[in-house]
Amino acid sequence: MRFASLGSGSEGNALVVEVGATRVMVDCGFGLRETVRRLACKGLMPDAIDAIVITHEHGDHIGGAAVFARKYGIPVWLTRGTLTVFRNQCDKLPTVREFDSHTAFAIGDIEIQPFPVPHDAREPVQFVFSDGAYRLGLLTDVGATTPHIEAMLTRCDGLVLECNHDASLLQGSAYPPGLKRRIAGQYGHLDNHAAAHLLSRLDNSRLQHLIAAHLSKHNNTPQLALQALAAVLGNMPDGFAHATQEDGFDWRELRVR
Repeated sequence: MRFASLGSGSEGNALVVEVGATRVMVDCGFGLRETVRRLACKGLMPDAIDAIVITHEHGDHIGGAAVFARKYGIPVWLTRGTLTVFRNQCDKLPTVREFDSHTAFAIGDIEIQPFPVPHDAREPVQFVFSDGAYRLGLLTDVGATTPHIEAMLTRCDGLVLECNHDASLLQGSAYPPGLKRRIAGQYGHLDNHAAAHLLSRLDNSRLQHLIAAHLSKHNNTPQLALQALAAVLGNMPDGFAHATQEDGFDWRELRVR
């Protein structure tokens, strides 16, 4: 199993997970040409994508999905709640498939376990991907951790974890008070220390790659995010890094150590 990000942040998100000949793209928050360009930077053609799975309906995650799926004939998978918001864009899509937020499903060689998360969307989910040997956890766009989230993400081999903002930087920023409350609230985004606290509650004995993701350009820095996570793990995996808005991160592979 390997995975790469096309970009991570409030201006657009997409992650590609590959197992064997199967490639799934999680979200598509970039325009058509930009998505194609970013895929090319990872060595992929658009028709290499077998499916798009959607976490929730916010524009930075779903904004380019319909156009890309329609252009290249790619199935789109999403929860019923997300579909109710996205339905007006689905009329001309080749295939639209609903999944239950608690029930695993398979696309080709990839098993996908969705799980619900607290976020200000209709029916938001995040995912754990598996090839039968390795597990990759994805958690971004979540306001707070829950016991179920922790149970889903424990003993992952790879983890893409939201470190959206530094709480002090956010409160001292020029953002309007309402936006600050939304970001820092129970249905907003994890700050660095909340992400570190979540990490501390997981069994990380299998962890090979840890990626800090969805960093705010204005209210965080890679250094602050990575320091918070490093304080939990102590011995950091070689695959410890952060995702950028500009180019995400390059391919990471889960393998026998």
